[in-house]
Amino acid sequence: MTTGSLIVVAGPSGVGKGTLIQKVLAQDPSLWLSVSATTRAPRPGEVDGRDYVFLSESEFARLVESGGFLESAEFAGNYYGTPALPVLEKISHGTDVLLEIDLQGVRQLRDNMPGARTVFVAPPSEEELATRLAGRGTEDAATIARRMAVAHEELQAAGEFDCVIVNADIDTAAEQLLAWIHNRTA
Repeated sequence: MTTGSLIVVAGPSGVGKGTLIQKVLAQDPSLWLSVSATTRAPRPGEVDGRDYVFLSESEFARLVESGGFLESAEFAGNYYGTPALPVLEKISHGTDVLLEIDLQGVRQLRDNMPGARTVFVAPPSEEELATRLAGRGTEDAATIARRMAVAHEELQAAGEFDCVIVNADIDTAAEQLLAWIHNRTA
């Protein structure tokens, strides 16, 4: 039986990772998206188990202690993690798994899953990223400023990834990501 790949997608908050991944999943339903766990409150319209697995801080801490995450990290005052069991099961059954995480998580995951393939999604510019974050209307100015400071650092780390895709146009970015996913030698 063929083993699946773990494809890790990262990039600054607001760069369009989620939209890009949804477009790729619509074009290739054989891919499976891992649902991350988080301690942050759901945003309007988010559904537990579909968008994130929403956990209390104590539930999250218990999973960290028991080795239940492939990676876990703190970002903007909340905790995020990748539940290990469903990802490992899908990969062992030959399914390619998409994982959307932040830079801290990618660095941690490299130690736990050295065969993971990493792609960094970059904005056309930092100014465009700030516009996208503000346009979401889900965060206050202080949170956006924190996210932009983190984004500046993340953009400096793009060279650590196997592939960089600039999300200037979502359709073009999706085509590039799909081509890269299916090129197993990349």
